[in-house]
Order: sequence, then C-alpha cells, then structure tokens
Amino acid sequence: MIKNYEKFASVYDAIMDDLLYDKWTDFSLHHLPKKKDAKLLELACGTGIQSIRFKQAGFDVTGLDLSQDMLDIATKRAKSANLSIPFVQGNMLDLSSIGTFDYVTCYSDSICYMQDEVEVGDVFKQVYDHLNEGGVFIFDAHSTYQIDEVFPGYSHHENAEDFAMVWDSFEDEAPHSIVHELTFFIQDEDGRFTRYDEVHEERTYEILTYDILLEQAGFKNFKVYSDFEDKEPGEESKRWFFVCEK
Repeated sequence: MIKNYEKFASVYDAIMDDLLYDKWTDFSLHHLPKKKDAKLLELACGTGIQSIRFKQAGFDVTGLDLSQDMLDIATKRAKSANLSIPFVQGNMLDLSSIGTFDYVTCYSDSICYMQDEVEVGDVFKQVYDHLNEGGVFIFDAHSTYQIDEVFPGYSHHENAEDFAMVWDSFEDEAPHSIVHELTFFIQDEDGRFTRYDEVHEERTYEILTYDILLEQAGFKNFKVYSDFEDKEPGEESKRWFFVCEK
C-alpha cells in the first residue's frame, strides 16, 4: 500500500514528458469541431494535467479516473490554476452516472489497460451511448509494432535527488501484450528512501480489430492517424490515433 500517493504521483508527473500534453492538446484541437462551451469528458484523466489544458482551451471539462488518489491531486492542481473542473471517480467500463458529452477523449494509451477486446468493446459502447449526436471520440493506442518490437527488453533508469526509478518491459503471454515492471525509491520527509513496486500490463490489437469493435459499438465514421500527425499508420508507427464520429 502506497502511503504517500501524492509524492508517488508527483514522481509520475516528473518523469512524464510535458511535450506529450502539448501534442495531445494540439491533435485534439485540430480534430474536434469548434463549438462554444462544448462538453468534454476526459477518460483516465490521472493527475489532471490534460484536463487543465482542455479547460484552458475553452472546453467544459469533466475528468474521470479509477484512482481517487490521482483525482485528489488533479483537484488541487485545478484549484491552484483557478479553474473549476469536476473530477469523478469511476470506471470507463460503466459511464451510466455521468451524463452525455459532445466530445470524449482517452489518451496516454489508457485503452491498452483493458483486459481483453471484450472490455475494449465495452468501453467503446459506453462512450457511444454517452456521446451527443454528432459527437467525437478520440483515443490513442500503442501500435502492434510498439508492443511487439520496441517495448520488449526496454529498460529505463532515472536518478534524481529525491527519487530513483527502474523501468523494465517484458513480452507477455497474450498476442501484442507487454508487462512493465516499475520500481521507485522515493525519499520520505525524514530523508529515508522507501521502495514502491508497480506492475503495468498493456495489450493492443490490430487496427482491423479496433475498427470492428468501433463498428459494433455504433460508430459509422472513424479515421486512424499515427504519431500525433495527420498521416496514415505505417509499419513502424508507434502510436495510433482514432478519431470517431457518432
């Protein structure tokens, strides 16, 4: 059990490349229709950095995440930016209590954390049912190339004054799946370092599988792009972006 999750999450934020949030924001603004006071739901909003970017861009934003600890940090972050953003604890597999929206986003490969394609399809159906007519759903996912060729054997070590991190990735059993093993050493207020271990399992699918699941959920019109740009996916594209219209 992580006792000081705020400290732990601040390490996540520290190792996250801020440029990615710029890229997600730019891609979204390019593909979401201009609409005054459009209601936007950010799924898997984490510590709220992207939600704040969307709010500053003029959207009426709601953030949803599974982790209340993450949402507590997001709430503090929004408050210190003098922004009012409702952050809701919930699971994207069940959006029944959250209302409807003009736009829904799900970034940082969060869809890859679903257990299997059944859950991915369930998320798509939930999103479809909670989008207004003409609404847009944008999500990104790791490409099969990224999962199969880039991640296996990946190792990243980071050292700072108050934390150290070891990140190793291994091929998992299911097709196009990966296990990330993360070990953090975080300095407490008394100067001692405490170890925290986390395991993250991700899985992706062929583009055709995502297409079929989107169609089954009700989406008739969607396009696939790659690596934050308006270009078709290639053999070595690392991140796919799906822009889906209701």
